[in-house]
Formats: sequence, structure tokens, C-alpha cells
Amino acid sequence: MTAFHHQIAGNQITLLRNGTEYFPQLRADIDAAQQSIYLETYIFAADETGRMIADALRRAVARGVKVHLVLDGYGSAELPQHWVDELREAGAGVQWFRREISPFTLRRNRHRRLRRMHRKMAVMDGGVAFVGGINIINDIPGHTDLTSPQLDYAVRIQGEVAGEIHATMRHLWGVLSWANFRRRGNKIVWSDLVAKRRSTTPDITLALRDNVRHRREIERAYLKAMSGAQREIIIANAYFLPGRAFRRVLIQAAKRGVRVVLLLQGKVEYWIQHYATHAIYGRLLAAGIEIYEYQPSYLHAKVAVVDGQWATVGSSNIDPYSLLLAREANLVIRDAGFAGELRASLEAAITKDAVRIGDEYGASLNFFDRMVSRFSYGVVRLLIGLSGYRK
Repeated sequence: MTAFHHQIAGNQITLLRNGTEYFPQLRADIDAAQQSIYLETYIFAADETGRMIADALRRAVARGVKVHLVLDGYGSAELPQHWVDELREAGAGVQWFRREISPFTLRRNRHRRLRRMHRKMAVMDGGVAFVGGINIINDIPGHTDLTSPQLDYAVRIQGEVAGEIHATMRHLWGVLSWANFRRRGNKIVWSDLVAKRRSTTPDITLALRDNVRHRREIERAYLKAMSGAQREIIIANAYFLPGRAFRRVLIQAAKRGVRVVLLLQGKVEYWIQHYATHAIYGRLLAAGIEIYEYQPSYLHAKVAVVDGQWATVGSSNIDPYSLLLAREANLVIRDAGFAGELRASLEAAITKDAVRIGDEYGASLNFFDRMVSRFSYGVVRLLIGLSGYRK
């Protein structure tokens, strides 16, 4: 498929769908890097895709490029230690985000257990960057009998905004280096610990979520765009369990005549989250919101389009974990060309690969299904409470 390059405020933006488009481009830019590479991922899998990217990183180190890899300690827990050792022995820097914390252990500082590094970003030489929802893992899940790739998106950006992404990733690297200083003796660069001034243009914004300065940045970007919607809101999201404020804005938009479309997970990947989402279907359908479930494989996308002018692509789900606890990164892009391309891709997925949930959904559920949904919703809310989060 031919990629479209959008020129926006001096930046070249390219939408990448699935690993078939993302991984070859990521590898090519790693191979082209001359000075530095920063890569952050929630999951780095020991599969063909993981080997391809690890080999590219080692080649970069061999030609003198400084490589910095950040892995989440929970999402990448199954990565064999010898993979990490091979990268470090080659000369790459590898750091773990909260490797020592189990999300299920009840103990002191329990509010940190679910605070994961969920970002999927990369930047080469401070000038070419990637932001999206795609982990370093095979496109087709290997633990199932599914034969279609999961639906996901990323953005490649070349220009000034890549410099901000570079500063953001360098900052996290510095923070982790400081945290691990006594344990590993990493060299600390003081400038890495200082958050850089945001430099994105009004047309392209790097929206972050952390537990310090950017707690609600991504959620607020969604709420502002949806509150001003006049014609259409399309959201594709893997794990959709929004809070009351988010649901209220969606319902208000539908009531004032805006077409609101949700493309959600059709396969049961995590049953508690899946059925918890079903617990809110009834209220959304009653407001006139269209709900579709993706069928061929897992839906892993975290994207949205509003009025064909505003779009976001990134790592943040619309659930309590992403919006309240995890480190996330989304690009918010205000451009009709880019938003139109993403909208066309989502509409094609809805038309060809999704099943619409009928308005009679709630009435068609038996007592057991309703109880499972309500129980799952309650469990999710309880876990958020146990995490120590206070709204």
C-alpha cells in the first residue's frame, strides 16, 4: 500500500497501519540512524519481529550509534534475559521501567503497582520519530488460532516535532538512569533530567500522560475535541471503559445531532475488561451512539477522528489504566488531509470487518450475561481503588 506523506507546519507526517507498514519503516530508520536512537515499548517480544528490531539495534551500535532502549517491567517481563544481555554486550543501553513491582502484590506503595510505561515511541537522530500503539511483537497473535493481523496504527513524523519527542524520551531515560544510579552506576547527564519546554505547533501536539505534570493531558484533548464536534466523532479503541465525564460528553454530542461511532474490541482478550465494557453499552446505545465490534482479529488501535479535521493516534486506551495511571503518548493532529486518511481507514474497517451492536442489545442479554458484565465492571473499579488513585 502506498503511504501518503502529509506536510503539516513544516513536518512530514505518515500514517502507518499495522506492523506490515510500521516495522519495515522502523527498521529502515534504525538502519539509517547516524548518531542516536531512543526506543520505548511496553512489550518487546522474543519472536521474529523482536529479533528483527534487536538485530537492527545491534547493527546501529556497531556503526557507532548510541542506542537507548526502555522496556516496561511488566509488559516485557517474558523477554528472555539473554536478549537483554546480548544488546548490552553489543553496547546498547537498556533500562527497565518498574521491573521490580508486581501489579498484583498488596504491599506498601501499592498505588504504584499499575503505573506502567505504556508508550510506544522511537526517535532517530532527533529528527525522525514514531508515535503509536504498536508494540514490538508479531502482527498476528501467536497464542491464538487467529490468522488476521491485529488492527493498530502508528505515525511517522519528520521535522521539528520529532525534536520534542526526542527531548521527551531523553528525559525519561535520564530519570530512569538517576533511579538506577546506585544499582548500575549509569552515567547521569543532568540535562536529561530537566523537562524541555514544549515546542509543538498548534497543528501537531504531543500529548503525554504521566503522574506528575501531565495527568489529564490526553483526556482533556479528547474532551475538548468532542465537546466542539459538529458532525461526527469516530473512536477506535482496544480497551474502552471511560469515566463519567467522558461518557457524558459523548452522549451530549449524540443528543445534539453529532454522529458518534465507536469501533471496539470484538474478541475476548482480557475477559474482565471485555465484559466491563459491555456493562456501559446500554446507556450509549440509548443515546443513539453507534457501536461496532471488530471481528477478524484483536483490535489494538487507540485512535480517533472528529469532524474530519482533528485526529489522534497513540498508545492511550480510553480506560482507567491509561487515563489515570500509565505513562502514555498520543499525537494530536489538526489537519483535514491526515484526518481524512485515518477516517477512511476506520470506515473501511467498520464496513468490511465489524459487526454493529443493535439497539436491542441490553434487552437481549440473559440474567447471567448481565451479572457477568456488572461484576466485571465492579472488579475494574475495585482494582483502581486498590491502586490508591483518588480522583
